[in-house]
Amino acid sequence: MINVHYFAFNGFQENTYILFDDTKECVIIDPGCYSNEEQQVLTNYISENGLTPIKLLNTHCHIDHILGNNFVATKYNVGLEMHEKDLPTLHATPEYGHTFGFNVDKSPEPTTLLDEGDIVKFGNSELSVLFTPGHSAGHIVFVSHQDKFVVNGDVLFYGSIGRTDLPGGDHATLIESINTKLMTLPLDYKVYTGHGQSTTIGFEKINNPFLNQ
Repeated sequence: MINVHYFAFNGFQENTYILFDDTKECVIIDPGCYSNEEQQVLTNYISENGLTPIKLLNTHCHIDHILGNNFVATKYNVGLEMHEKDLPTLHATPEYGHTFGFNVDKSPEPTTLLDEGDIVKFGNSELSVLFTPGHSAGHIVFVSHQDKFVVNGDVLFYGSIGRTDLPGGDHATLIESINTKLMTLPLDYKVYTGHGQSTTIGFEKINNPFLNQ
């Protein structure tokens, strides 16, 4: 069974996820830890639970989701895994970070490029990768079919969807990604979002106003 823990980090209140199973191997998804205090919160949780980080994963590379990339990669000697189409976004963050008040450490380059159909393995667990562009050009999500959940970054939110006015965003593409990739999952799958509270596929299929227009 995969345990899912998250922290809301930085001024954007971005959800950083740690996933681990009984082996204590873990993956860190979208580390948004920026301040020394936030970095300490992350490392304390990992050490207090006896976890061993083996992968750093990005659903996408908007600034709020990668502020801790360099810290995590350096601290735990893990490589970055992401989609190739978000490389321009990754590379641009040090240049525009100051406009949001962040002095951004340059992220490491990915060691693995992920795409639709890939499987991310850690411990006794695995996550399936789905390609879900629209919020960004190279957005991906991570699905656990065994434990019935998806870590979906900024694709789908509780009663809402990701914004599409940022570089690489496209509203029609995002809606298509949600309808063809997420809404085809079973209704009871939990959706862990990049901001705010979690939801379920079933709840959003019935109640999300952006999907029922």
